[in-house]
Amino acid sequence: MTYKKINNAFIMAAGRGTRLMPLTKKIPKGLVKFKQSSLIASGIRKLKKYIDHIHISVGYKGPILAKHLIEEKVSSIINTDKKGNSWWIFNSIFRTFDYPIYVLTCDNVTNINFKKIEKDYYKKGQPLCMIIPTKPVEGLVGDYIFRKKNIIKKLSRNTKSDIYCTGIQVLNPKKINDRIKKTEDFNILWKRLIRVNQLYVSDIKPKRWYTVDNLENYKNLIKK
Repeated sequence: MTYKKINNAFIMAAGRGTRLMPLTKKIPKGLVKFKQSSLIASGIRKLKKYIDHIHISVGYKGPILAKHLIEEKVSSIINTDKKGNSWWIFNSIFRTFDYPIYVLTCDNVTNINFKKIEKDYYKKGQPLCMIIPTKPVEGLVGDYIFRKKNIIKKLSRNTKSDIYCTGIQVLNPKKINDRIKKTEDFNILWKRLIRVNQLYVSDIKPKRWYTVDNLENYKNLIKK
C-alpha cells in the first residue's frame, strides 16, 4: 500500500514559558539557547529534513520570535496571542486543511521516524487525531495514556500507565472542524475526540524524546 507523505507541520510556540523564568523574561520560550542557536530553530531544522511546510504560532514576545522564524524560512507564522492552544485549528486558515499534519510543541527535543508514523497513521484508518507516545521519562511530566488497542479511553496526569503523551500528534484540521465542537483548549478537544473514539495512540515511539518544561529540565538538557 502507498502512503501519502504528510508534508505539513505546525509548531505551537505562543506560550509565555513562565516555568523557565528568568530565561523567558525578555525572550519567548522558543528562543531559549540550544546548540549554538535556539530551541525552536533546532526543531525546525530537524523537521525540514522530512517536511517541506513548517507553520508556527507566536504569542508572547511574538515580534521577536517572528523575526527569528523568518530567518529560518518557515512557511507561515500565525499570531495566537491570548488564545488557547487549539484555537488555530478552528479559527484560522488551517481549519480548511483537509489532510493530516504533524503538531508539535516548541519545547520538544526529539528524534522520530516520520515515515513510520505516517505509515502507522494510514494503517489505523486516518483517525481525526493520533498521539505519538513515549515511555515515561524520570523528571518529565506528561499525560498518561489509557487505551483499548489503539483507541484512547482516558488521559490522566495523576494515574500512571506505561506510556504518556510526547506533545507530538497527527491530526486532520478540517475533519475535526466537521465533527467536533469548537474549543480553544487541547485538553477539551481530546476529551471530545475520546467520546467519538477518534483519539488514537500510535505504535511508533520516538528514538529519543525530551521536553523543556522548567529550568531543571533545561539544565539537564544542556548537560547531555
